[in-house]
Amino acid sequence: MDLELRHLRCLVAIVDTGSFTDAAIDLGVSQAAVSRTLLALERILGVRLLHRTSRSVTPTTAGVQVLARARHLLAEADDLVGEATTGHTRLRIGHAWSAAGRHTAEFQRRWAGRHPDVELHLIRTNSATGGLAEGLCDLAIVRTGVDERRYAHAVVGHERRYCAMAADDPFARRRSLLLADIRDRTVLVDRRTGTTTAEMWPEADRPAVEHTRDVDDWLADIATGRRVGLTPESTVAQYRRDGIVYRPVRDAPPVAVRFVWRRHDPHPATHAAVALLQDLYREHEARRGSKARRARGR
Repeated sequence: MDLELRHLRCLVAIVDTGSFTDAAIDLGVSQAAVSRTLLALERILGVRLLHRTSRSVTPTTAGVQVLARARHLLAEADDLVGEATTGHTRLRIGHAWSAAGRHTAEFQRRWAGRHPDVELHLIRTNSATGGLAEGLCDLAIVRTGVDERRYAHAVVGHERRYCAMAADDPFARRRSLLLADIRDRTVLVDRRTGTTTAEMWPEADRPAVEHTRDVDDWLADIATGRRVGLTPESTVAQYRRDGIVYRPVRDAPPVAVRFVWRRHDPHPATHAAVALLQDLYREHEARRGSKARRARGR
């Protein structure tokens, strides 16, 4: 006989209620069925699980251990059922560092207004797919390359690149930088999720590169003044820290922002999420263009 969840539920019910009679009531079966199920569980495991008297039921030493594992397994099973039955009423969006940057809060507000029946969850996971490959989300916001054999994707916008530096760095006195300004510095890069590579500079003028594994470590290292970092505009909006300043890099190529999802198993709300974030990036670019035209007209 194989171990089944009903065996574990029976054990937990007996211990929690304190009697076979009350366990039978809770489980909706006969007292005889509870006794048979517990006996079957003890046979499967080869150990006695309960001390039984006319007045009490208490776990044996082995029973205490099995009971703890049983509670954990039953909770996992309940979570699995919940995931399967409510998956389309919840949308999990993964990201590695900065979600949708300056658009994150507005994306959440508009989503709640337009799709009140689909609860939105943002999940930060420092992986190249923002948690998609790990099964932690339904779709993810990424700013790196996409494995198109496994994932479908849509570009939702583009972001300028900024140089992050310590507040007392000599570059901090400037309004903007060029890539050539950075070639003599050490650039700190997240090798798994970062958008910066040495190939952005000519081969003869590449800066030294060191690596980090997380945005908090990246910021802490840059704050020391020993290194700088190049990052999309979203980081500027999401990670404003004392001791860190950001300056735009005028000649750095923009970063494409993508939604990615499993090609053969998209969440029903995927395309609604893509359309909403595309709208937010377009609106931002329109405002930026209007502001630039007004500045030139002065």
